[in-house]
Amino acid sequence: MTGIGGQGIIIASDILADVALAAGYDVKKTDSLGMSQRGGSVTSHVRLAEEKVFSPKISQGSADYLVAFERLEALRYAEFLRPDGMAIVDSTPVPPLSVIYEGYHYPSIDEVQESLSAITQQVYIVPAVEIATKLGSPRVASVLHLGFLSVFLEIPERIWLDRIKKRLPPHLHQVNRRAFAVGVELAQEQRKETGK
Repeated sequence: MTGIGGQGIIIASDILADVALAAGYDVKKTDSLGMSQRGGSVTSHVRLAEEKVFSPKISQGSADYLVAFERLEALRYAEFLRPDGMAIVDSTPVPPLSVIYEGYHYPSIDEVQESLSAITQQVYIVPAVEIATKLGSPRVASVLHLGFLSVFLEIPERIWLDRIKKRLPPHLHQVNRRAFAVGVELAQEQRKETGK
């Protein structure tokens, strides 16, 4: 998982690790925060397997899934994705200061799609922040991404909902449950459309 500081990458990857453990997988996880408090890059590697996992780091070219909460970070970490892996990318633009103040190029979602399609045909563009804002809080976009991812990991939904509930304070349960459900629905629709 990758994005920028404040997008909920660490809590989302913590929930993913919890879910995988509860489903009986061996799990290892590591985070890289960088200048996360200033909107810098944040990445989280989560490795899970039925057999023993010895290292939390994912090697370049071997990630089954790349979940990018921000499109520029999707391109930055695309090299980690294995051929025919899956990329799930938030379409909402979050240009960094270098783009805002210095005029650097910020990729369009079409450019992101084209670049990732050179690695895999499984590229899903998800308007998570936009939908989460309509649900009442852009902060639940991270759980919406988890809902989307859950359809492909095929771990029972009850485990996901239980671990989300355990990780988040009670006043956030209802909106996050809705966000997760919307993520599941979006993934099912896109999967049906693409036949993948």
